[in-house]
Amino acid sequence: MSETVNWGVLGAADFAREHMAPAIHMARGARLAALATSHPDKAGPFRAFCPDLRVHDSYAALLADPAIEAVYIPLPNSLHVEWTEKALDAGKHVLCEKPIALRAGDIDRLIARRDATGLLAAEAYMIVHHPQWARIRKLIETGAIGDLQHVNGVFTYDNSDDPDNIRNHRDTGGGGIPDIGVYPFGATRLATGHEPEDISARIAWENGVDVRAEVNARFGEASFFALLSMRMQRYQEMTFQGTAGHIRVTAPFNPGVYGEARVEWRSGSDLTRVEHWPRDNQYVTQVENFCHSIRSGAPFPWRLEDARGTQMMIDRVFAAAG
Repeated sequence: MSETVNWGVLGAADFAREHMAPAIHMARGARLAALATSHPDKAGPFRAFCPDLRVHDSYAALLADPAIEAVYIPLPNSLHVEWTEKALDAGKHVLCEKPIALRAGDIDRLIARRDATGLLAAEAYMIVHHPQWARIRKLIETGAIGDLQHVNGVFTYDNSDDPDNIRNHRDTGGGGIPDIGVYPFGATRLATGHEPEDISARIAWENGVDVRAEVNARFGEASFFALLSMRMQRYQEMTFQGTAGHIRVTAPFNPGVYGEARVEWRSGSDLTRVEHWPRDNQYVTQVENFCHSIRSGAPFPWRLEDARGTQMMIDRVFAAAG
C-alpha cells in the first residue's frame, strides 16, 4: 500500500475550493485525486492547482472509485450524517465538515458505523490542529494565569445581504450556532478539559434560523459567556481570565484568514508576553494528522466522541433558549 492517501472531495463548495482542497493538495502524505460535482464548470478552479484531478459527475460515482481511500465532505449541514454513513459503507475514511451532525444522537449512529467498519471518521474541527491551542491548554493546565475564573468568546459576521446562503436556511441546517457556535463551545471544552454546566441562552431568530445568540455556562469553576451572530460586523476573539493573569487570543478560529495567530498572556506583572505562529496552516496540519492516523493507527486529535460533546452543548443551548 502506498504511503500516500488518495482523497476525493464530495461537492465543489466554496470552502472546499478555497481552503480544504488546496490543503489536501499541499499536505504531506496526501494526494487530491478526485472531485464529485454535477456541474463540470465548477471543477475548473480545482484543476487550476491540481491539473490531473479526476472529476466524477455524482457523489455515488466518487464513492465507487476504488482509487479513493478518504473523502472530505463539505456539503450542507443537513447532509453530513447521510453522506458520512454512505462513505463509510463504501469503505472510505471520512473527514466531514463541522458540525458533523445537527443532534448529538446522530453522532452516536456515526460512532457505531465507524466502529463497525474499522475506518476513521472525524469532524473537521481544524482549530485543534493549530499549535496556538496546544499552547493555551498548556498555560491553563500549568497555572500560568492562576485559577481560571472566566472565559469569554465572540464570533460574529454578517451575511444578511446573502439570503441564498445555506446558513440562512433552516432546511439545510443553517443558523449561527451550528455554523460558528462549535468554535467557542468546543474551544472552551478543549482548553479547560471540562464539560459545560448551568447553561442559559437568549436567541434571536429569522426565518427559522438563529441569527444572534448570547450563551452563559460554567466550565468547572469558571464562568463562560459567548456572543454569536450572523448579523454583526466580522469579529472573533477569546479571552481566559484567571486569578493571577489572563490570556487573549486574537485570531482563535481562522488564523491566517482573519488575522495572524497570536496569543497574548500576562501573569503576575505588567509584562505582556506575545507568541506568534505566522506560517502554520491548520487545514494542512489537519489533513496530515488524518493521513498519519490512517497509516499508523495513531489516535486522531478530534474524535467523534469529542464532536459529540460539543453537539451536546449546542443541543442544550437550544433547549435552554426554548
